[in-house]
Amino acid sequence: MALTLYVDTARWRAHHKHVQQQFPGLVPVCKGNGYGFGHGRLAEEATRLGSDVLAVGTTYEAARIKDWFGGDLLVLTPYRRGEEPVPLPDRVIRSVSSIDGVYGLVGARVVIEVMSSMKRHGVSEQDLPQLHSAIENVRLEGFAIHLPLDRTDGSDAVEEVIGWMDRLRAARLPLHTMFVSHLKAEELARLQQQFPQTRFRARIGTRLWLGDHEATEYRGAVLDVTRIAKGERFGYRQQKAASDGFLVVVAGGTSHGVGLEAPKALHGVMPRAKGVARAGLATVNRNLSPFVWAGKQRWFAEPPHMQVSILFVPSDAPEPQVGEELVAHLRHTTTQFDRILDR
Repeated sequence: MALTLYVDTARWRAHHKHVQQQFPGLVPVCKGNGYGFGHGRLAEEATRLGSDVLAVGTTYEAARIKDWFGGDLLVLTPYRRGEEPVPLPDRVIRSVSSIDGVYGLVGARVVIEVMSSMKRHGVSEQDLPQLHSAIENVRLEGFAIHLPLDRTDGSDAVEEVIGWMDRLRAARLPLHTMFVSHLKAEELARLQQQFPQTRFRARIGTRLWLGDHEATEYRGAVLDVTRIAKGERFGYRQQKAASDGFLVVVAGGTSHGVGLEAPKALHGVMPRAKGVARAGLATVNRNLSPFVWAGKQRWFAEPPHMQVSILFVPSDAPEPQVGEELVAHLRHTTTQFDRILDR
């Protein structure tokens, strides 16, 4: 019995096609855990889409994925001198975010990242005069800009890209290709219209693979159900049951990513209030699990174990049966399934 990722394959692939139509020249991104699907599966789907380039996170990912994808591989993590050398084929393109990085990749295929309002990494406007001589000894595949997801200051993403296009053009640097991230389809179209001599290529991961929430679903199989009375002790820590009910052992534990959660950026009074409430409940060992039974998310009876979780289901709810599956609301990028089933 397993934690299973179910995929409505026809619907999932129809969404891929829709995104591809919105973003001509799309570069699929396959990094981390493969957005919950695994590197092999996403490499296969990128091939099905006819993609000529697949973006990966690191050189280590490129080394693994090169046997699954036959096109070019764009490594998104910028090159740094002194990094561990990883044997890679010539079809791998390295991202670079510094003048020193360009000089360190003589003969290599490179994409040069410019510093955006993300303030993460990239060459600055002051670096541009030095790029002329630096790019003479590399094979320049284009420039790239990685934009923020939210713009709380009301700024315009397109205007930010235009600003960089103007700077690069003023520096007389080649502008045949610009890789972009986190633009809407209409924003990309505006840029393409304004700069017809430049090919804009959107690097897309989350929107492509996870944009249709109804196409995928995690479910954990019920392994055991034990009736428990109020006051009875249970589990590793021998806590007392707060009321009558059932202890439900379900597939999915910390090794799957259950109970792990990335920090969230909270905006507004209500989300912050809910965050405070959740934190308060956690101090008294009340943690809501991702598993749903009888229409409600159920509480962990105790912290999840390595491969299973123990839930508390109150006696006024139907008793789960061994072999049934509980829907689990899990974050794809932090979850490792036991199996994936297409339907």
